[in-house]
Amino acid sequence: MGQKINPLGFRLGTTQNHHSFWFAQPKNYSEGLQEDKKIRNCIKNYIQKNRKKGSNRKIESDSSSEVITHNRKIESDSSSEVITHNRKMDSGSSSEVITRIEIQKEIDTIHVIIHIGFPNLLKKKGAIEELEKDLQKEVNSVNQRLNIAIEKVKEPYGQPNILAEYIAFQLKNRVSFRKAMKKAIELTKKADIRGVKVKIAGRLAGKEIARAECIKKGRLPLQTIRAKIYYCCYPIRTIYGVLGVKIWIFVDEE
Repeated sequence: MGQKINPLGFRLGTTQNHHSFWFAQPKNYSEGLQEDKKIRNCIKNYIQKNRKKGSNRKIESDSSSEVITHNRKIESDSSSEVITHNRKMDSGSSSEVITRIEIQKEIDTIHVIIHIGFPNLLKKKGAIEELEKDLQKEVNSVNQRLNIAIEKVKEPYGQPNILAEYIAFQLKNRVSFRKAMKKAIELTKKADIRGVKVKIAGRLAGKEIARAECIKKGRLPLQTIRAKIYYCCYPIRTIYGVLGVKIWIFVDEE
């Protein structure tokens, strides 16, 4: 039986860096870990809530016009309807996905750096101030002030979290898992990477017996420590049960 290890933890100190930078005494170390967990969960919950509100507003506003355009498209051409539908799925699936959250703690300040693929939601007026208030309530830090910074990822389709969110969106819309995996690998062509591997496990296509399917393209040297590899493990909740998605992306060697 092979002994597996997380590719990120295997490369800490060489090609991968820690997501938290702070120092604490042994008796206060557990409190610092719990504080980091609260900060990350609060940010993710804030983005999910605002994403749902935005999608509900779009559905309510565009429901009447959607019926009219739908009838016109059926009369003109049915193929154009399929193309526009796929474009909507592609654009709305990978929006506002956090790749990682870095936390840097000092004596009187907590620096939070949010690396995000498409920061449309957090660029709105008052979004960062509202997020700071929520974090202040969650952390309860009176003597420390919060400083939130947002950094856009240069190549969003080279991040495994964004690809996993895209696959989850496709599977929830009853798209075949093989098509979703192949489309995710096609999206990586927009990024400068050298290899990618996508693996899905669970009750695929609603079958009673769970199995695993895997698609690989390019090189993926998992045993080479100097190889820079991004890794993501993402659960997807469907009507058939929970599916697990694992994505490895080989960027470059140092």
